[in-house]
Parts: sequence; C-alpha cells; structure tokens
Amino acid sequence: MNSSSVSNNKLSSHTPKNLMIVLMICLVLLTVCVLASLVLGSRPVRFNELIDGLFHPDIDTYGANVVRKRISRTIFSLFCGAALGVSGSLMQAVTRNPIADPSILGVNTGASLFVVCGIAFLNISTANQYIWLALAGAAITAVFVFGIGSMGRGGATPIKLVLAGAATSAALSSLVTAIMIPRSYVMDQFRFWQVGSVGSATWSAIATFAPFLIIGILIAFISAPALNALALGDDVATGLGVRTGILRFIAALAGVLLCGVTTALAGPIGFVGLLSTHVIRLILGPDLRFVIPMSALSGAIILTVSDVAGRLIASPGELEVGVVTAFIGAPVLIILAMRSKVHSL
Repeated sequence: MNSSSVSNNKLSSHTPKNLMIVLMICLVLLTVCVLASLVLGSRPVRFNELIDGLFHPDIDTYGANVVRKRISRTIFSLFCGAALGVSGSLMQAVTRNPIADPSILGVNTGASLFVVCGIAFLNISTANQYIWLALAGAAITAVFVFGIGSMGRGGATPIKLVLAGAATSAALSSLVTAIMIPRSYVMDQFRFWQVGSVGSATWSAIATFAPFLIIGILIAFISAPALNALALGDDVATGLGVRTGILRFIAALAGVLLCGVTTALAGPIGFVGLLSTHVIRLILGPDLRFVIPMSALSGAIILTVSDVAGRLIASPGELEVGVVTAFIGAPVLIILAMRSKVHSL
C-alpha cells in the first residue's frame, strides 16, 4: 500500500464535520470581498456603474472604467492571497513549525535581495525578469535558513528555524539597503515594490502569474496525503513508505515557487500564509487535504480585505497592502508564539 492510500485511510474518519459550513462561509466572504474590492476605494462606485463596468463593455463612463480597472486588481489580489496561503501551509508542514511563513523564514527578503541586485547590476525592469530572480533568491534563502536551523542538537526545531530566519532576514535586509543607498535610481524603482502592493496589477501580470499558481497548488494537493504522514514523524512516515527527503524537497519547492512569484510581482507581502493557515487549522484540524485548499481561500480573503482596508483607511490616497498585513500579522504572531510556546506540529 502506498503512502497516499495509507494516509487517506488513517484520516478518512477524521473528515471535519463542519467542512461544508466553513466552505460556504468562505465562499460567501470571498464574494463579499470581491464586490467590496470592485466598489470601494478613493472613488466609490454606484450599483449601476458596477453593472456597466462588468457587463456593458460599450459604455465608456468614468465609473465603469474604474470598475474595469479594479477587476484586474481584484483577480491579482485573489491570486496572491491564494498563493501565499498555500505557501504558508506547505512551509509549516515541511518544517513542522506552526509559525512558519515566507516572511518569518526570510524567504521574502531573499527574493527582495535578488530583485534589487537585478535592478542595480543587470538593469532588469520587467515582470518576467523579476520572477526568475525572485525565485532564485527565495530558493537559496530557504535552503540556507533550513540548513542553519538544522545544525546542532535536535535538528530543525521551530525555535531554531525562526531564529535562523530572523537573523538571515536582518542580514539580507542590510545588504538590500547597502546596495540601494548609493544608487538613487535603484531606490526609486525598488521602494514602491518593497512595501508589497497589488495596486499595479495588470492583465499581463495575471497571465504570467497563473501558470506558476496552478503548478504550485497542484503539487501541494498531490503532496497533502504524504505530508499528513510526515506530521506523524520521519520514522513513522518512512514506515508508511514516504520518502521524506524527496517529499520535503518537492513540497518546499512548491512553497518557494508560490512565494517567489508573488514576491516578484507584488512585493514582499508578509503574514498572509501564517494567518490563513492558522485560522483554518484552528477550525478544521491538521489534515492538509483540507487545510491546503481552504488556506488558499482564506489567504485570498485576507489579502483582498487588507487591500480594501488600505484604500479606505488612507482615502483619498492608499495604504499599501503589505503595510496592512504586517500591522495585523505582527501582533497575531506574538500572541501565537506566547500561547503555543512554539511547539512543533
């Protein structure tokens, strides 16, 4: 019997009874978030303008054009939130660390360093160029942090991984600053990207994003049963036929892929993966067959709500979504660390 069937048999009796209720609530919230993202902002949109913008392409009023502009922004926000939610659940599963997140483990900062190096030394300026540099930076940083966190007695414990991620992030942030300071043109190009924003979304960016999102989420779904076995411990997982090393590599690769692409196109948005996965795990339990898809939904909801909140708080200007998620996520991280005492999964 292979690892997937063993894991599914062990967990089949633990399908959350409230799964359908939670799914319906998430779908309703997602619908509300999409409508709010289309309607609310520095220039609120009336109902007739919403209808014109969505269903009457021949109507060229200002309100209808505002709606059309917000459609790409909303879809991009949903994509980014879903990617970060799944990335967070994968990183927590692979590291068995309940507070793992791309921003906490320094992966976002690694992607940022490579992007700023590309701007400064390679004169890059397009989304496709950002993506490959961000992916390389995210992957190298993830391997480095996990390697440092695995050193010493006890291996890669949650505390050691968080400390390694924090130290690496601080060091890489210093390098980013050192590269930018003597190059004002790099600072001008990088500073708007650095805070994390979905405001510059385009259909071209969405088309670029979509294949990476699909591949990353498919890998996550396929890996979920084996990752459930991994949560029982490496020895048990190996006994069930799971190749733990290969599994960790593939799942971590999917997490880095999702995080790296999001960071490349939207900037380093933090805490979405942490918040979405924790909320879902608290409600539905630890089974990754349900945590991963529901984390995608909750991540999309959290990021879209944060984007709308940033528009309303700073109206008629705009507060970048990365600032909003950090403002919400930092205290949540402190509370989780205090309550859970950072035990491993």
